[in-house]
Amino acid sequence: MHHSKSPPLMSALTPARQIPRDLHEDARDVARALAKTEAFEQSRHNRKRVEMLFAHLKRILRLGRLRLRGPFGAQDEFTLAAIAQNLRRLAMLVARPPPVVDPCPA
Repeated sequence: MHHSKSPPLMSALTPARQIPRDLHEDARDVARALAKTEAFEQSRHNRKRVEMLFAHLKRILRLGRLRLRGPFGAQDEFTLAAIAQNLRRLAMLVARPPPVVDPCPA
């Protein structure tokens, strides 16, 4: 036997439920709004540059584990590694020829 009646809607079959909002969702909303700002993009760019320098110190200059003991030894070792890193950057900047400036921009 064929029924011409349409099937009931899903909302009529399921009980009405409310999903509670998380206690910290307001803070997440603020964080999401801040993430869309230009200042956040600049901060993220700066953070990435700093993290790349630390990654270089740890992997290339093998500063993942300090060899000198005590806080002063660790500070001295880190300072020496940072000096080496800065000298490498300075050498790359000095070795680069100056940019060519067109005397007559047209």
